[in-house]
Amino acid sequence: MITADTTSQILAIPPLENGDKLTRHEFERRYHAMPNLKKAELIEGVVYVASPLRIKSHGEPHAYIMAWLGVYKAATSGVGLADNTTVLIDADNEPQPDALLRIEQGGQSHINQDDYVEGAPELIVEIAASSASYDLHKKLKVYRRNQVQEYLVWRVYDRQFDWFRLQEGEYIQLEPNTDDIVCSQVFPGLWLAKSALLSGDLAKVLAILQQGLSTPEHQNFVDKISI
Repeated sequence: MITADTTSQILAIPPLENGDKLTRHEFERRYHAMPNLKKAELIEGVVYVASPLRIKSHGEPHAYIMAWLGVYKAATSGVGLADNTTVLIDADNEPQPDALLRIEQGGQSHINQDDYVEGAPELIVEIAASSASYDLHKKLKVYRRNQVQEYLVWRVYDRQFDWFRLQEGEYIQLEPNTDDIVCSQVFPGLWLAKSALLSGDLAKVLAILQQGLSTPEHQNFVDKISI
């Protein structure tokens, strides 16, 4: 039951505003006091509150990524998939990536007692409007520093898809093979038909993924992480 005292306490907590510089504790306190707020992130100690999302620049691309990753998850026991989930990644950063894949047992992250992902998932995907987005600047540096092994950014307005792989502390871009397929180096069998995705051909994206799931490398990976 909400009492007058409870209401006054809630009103006494300032709302999250874009550009606020906060500790992670204060960010969480304000976020929890705004139950109607769907997405806010703390990146390098600065608050970013998401604007309303348009269907072509975010809604549909996001749905395509979740369909692709969902099929991979269904075929890969031992892998965890999450959509728009808060990640407690370090003391100054609490991102809420559009999608993530993580190795559930023996991976880099875990689920804490409050039901949050804590630590760096092995793979993160963000849907960005363009190369000007903070996804390709501040967030990229945060994910690199915290050892996110693969970072994928779909730049919708630029009609580009960047797939970064962490090597010796730096992100390098994975390039498509001669069939225009990008293959994950962390999650065997996670194949992406890049041009098909950018053109909206989800059927081809899933067909190419099925080819990756049929490889011996994928089966060996499942056997390894399911033990």
